Amino acid sequence: MLLGDDGGLRPTIFAEMSALATSSGAINLGQGFPDEDGPTEVLEAARQAITDGFNQYPPGTGMPVLRNAISAHQQRFYGLTVDPDREVLVTAGATEALAATILALTEKGDEVVTLEPFYDAYGAIVGLAGATHVTVPMRAPLFQPDPDELRAAITDRTRLILINNPHNPTGSVLPRETLQLIVELATKHDALIVTDEVYEHLVFDAPHIPVATLPGARARTITISSAGKTFNTTGWKIGWLTAPHAIVSSIVAVKQFLTFVNGAPFQPAIAVGLALPDSFFTGIAATLGRKHDLLSSGLTDAGFAVTRAQGGYFVVADAAPLGYDDAEEFCRALPGLAGVVGVPISAFVRQGNRAEYRSLVRFAYCKRESVLEEAVARLGALAR
Repeated sequence: MLLGDDGGLRPTIFAEMSALATSSGAINLGQGFPDEDGPTEVLEAARQAITDGFNQYPPGTGMPVLRNAISAHQQRFYGLTVDPDREVLVTAGATEALAATILALTEKGDEVVTLEPFYDAYGAIVGLAGATHVTVPMRAPLFQPDPDELRAAITDRTRLILINNPHNPTGSVLPRETLQLIVELATKHDALIVTDEVYEHLVFDAPHIPVATLPGARARTITISSAGKTFNTTGWKIGWLTAPHAIVSSIVAVKQFLTFVNGAPFQPAIAVGLALPDSFFTGIAATLGRKHDLLSSGLTDAGFAVTRAQGGYFVVADAAPLGYDDAEEFCRALPGLAGVVGVPISAFVRQGNRAEYRSLVRFAYCKRESVLEEAVARLGALAR
């Protein structure tokens, strides 16, 4: 369930599409979860942690072994110095990190600015916090925000600027110039920046740029990431955030009343994962890039207009060239048409803004290549 534009709760499109995939036997390219296990070293470390008795409540901010690993990761990949004891918080996935952050740092009357389309939890959490959700559109085919629209949206009423980069659902990556503009606007209006960077290691064209590395950003940035997407462990729900100590303390005050703690045996296992060699991290990006190309080529051959993703799990395809102007209706029909499930981009857009995204569909390529090959073969029926 999620919070709708009217403040009421409604079922998510993901639950509906996944149920449709199950009932129809269609290939589920709607929901973004891998169908392959992560690295053996990480899985074995979890098994060993269970054997070694790490099965009770871990410390409230996370096990020292994982907090140290997160700190080392930030230094290794981005040159960021993070105090593992004061500036790191382990959470129940990135979604809890987002929830605790928004609930801790906003109140009624504050504005939270996000890009649109947006991951559906953003709007729901902002609504639960009683804050006002302000969006800046990302329009096809490039899915980049207009600088002037960013300037208009971010004002003295803005408390948080929430950026998802690489972006779900569009697969776009924000360039340095846009990130720097966001920092400048946050500084001008004394806003905080929250960055959802769960796809940080899954970029295809250029290295990931954390906002916290940019001049003037470190003191006002909460950086959120997780293990699920990097290590194919979405069910473990191990996430984290890094931020200045005073901000972390405020977030901990809320987080302790959400899950309190979680995933004791998985925390040392993710610490092992974060220390894997560079070849692992470059390898997962290269593998995912090949899967992206495989699915994108098949969608193009089937008649879709496809926007190339720059990172993440998803590719956006326009069903209009196939004669379908309503992606929601198309996605409900697609299992019968081709035995495949996708998700309409309109599910990530507020009701009043859906017209220009009306025919767009998100497909997940984070699946085994054999599954993608079968999906491509089935989608070929649309071209006949």
